[in-house]
Amino acid sequence: MDTLRERKKQRTRDALLRAAVELFTSQGYDGTTVDQIAEAVDVSPRTFFRYFAGKDDAALGLVEMTVARFVEAVRARPPREAPVRALRGAVVEGWYAINEVVESVVPVELYLRMYRVIEETPVLLAAHLRRSAEVEEDLARVIAEREGLDVDADPRPRLAVAVFSGAMRAAERQWSAAGDLGPEGIRLLTARCLDGLGPALLGDWREPRPGGGAREGA
Repeated sequence: MDTLRERKKQRTRDALLRAAVELFTSQGYDGTTVDQIAEAVDVSPRTFFRYFAGKDDAALGLVEMTVARFVEAVRARPPREAPVRALRGAVVEGWYAINEVVESVVPVELYLRMYRVIEETPVLLAAHLRRSAEVEEDLARVIAEREGLDVDADPRPRLAVAVFSGAMRAAERQWSAAGDLGPEGIRLLTARCLDGLGPALLGDWREPRPGGGAREGA
């Protein structure tokens, strides 16, 4: 149940996250301390650590929020949609819903600046890539469940997610390097990268296979 106490806790977390992003983007990750973040919200460092394990956790907070929304969007895609089309649709068609998650805390432009800080800070980039690998495994299991497959017996869910993630990384690097793309420009660039994946992965896995019938259980 959404209680007053829970809403207050969420407001405090959002305020800390917003202060962290503003400081990281204005004076750098290394130049920002937990004490400064806490002071900006008029709370103690102890309160900060109730919400975040450390500076890196706060720095990746917005990315974690968008990833969680994306995974939910994949689960919600039409059940008969081909796997990589479902992944693409969750990003491209769900772009503005994902942005709303960001805008509940900070303007999208500030999020984009924070993403560049992550790309340019080795310790944050390493943590981001490590968490991305964990998300890829979660997505592979979601895809396998949608397709009625055993993720450990059939390599295609992990292969599809790996290729999709590679295209997303290519898109992220391009718009991060561009520096002046707005949200719509980034959406279109991302769509172009994802559309280059090819028909083999974009196709419907339930279609009849050469030399045999449709997949059992389709």
